[in-house]
Amino acid sequence: MEIQFVLNGKKTSADAAPGAMLYGLLREKGCYSVKCGCETTNCGLCTVWVDGVPTLSCAMPVARVEGREVTTMEGLQKEAEEFGSFLAAEGAEQCGFCSPGFIMNVLAMVRELDNPSEDEIKEYLSGNLCRCTGYMGQLRAIQKYMKMKKEGV
Repeated sequence: MEIQFVLNGKKTSADAAPGAMLYGLLREKGCYSVKCGCETTNCGLCTVWVDGVPTLSCAMPVARVEGREVTTMEGLQKEAEEFGSFLAAEGAEQCGFCSPGFIMNVLAMVRELDNPSEDEIKEYLSGNLCRCTGYMGQLRAIQKYMKMKKEGV
């Protein structure tokens, strides 16, 4: 089946098999930031935005992105690098395998929530798993990043 959608700001089309998942198509299109860790929607590694909403690409049929806008970390390089520097400063980047999905959710949260509490941050990011770090470094990085964004520094 032929579908058309916007990928990272560029109109694109793809021929996809019925039942194919978005994750595979994005990897075929060169979006290697999109990872798959569980294939059961439990880890958050495959998170992308569909029309600006965080979405697990391992569970999204390709047919559902027809006419929609899909954003991966490749489409948010500047913001991702900016937040990534906060992760690194807190020693929270470790192996980096989970970082793209995590960063996609953090950037969405920054757009959606104004001055969230620690509990709200934890709830928003509850679907992101990291096996290398404790979550405290990530939490500190998020809080410092959000403070910087709020202050406009």
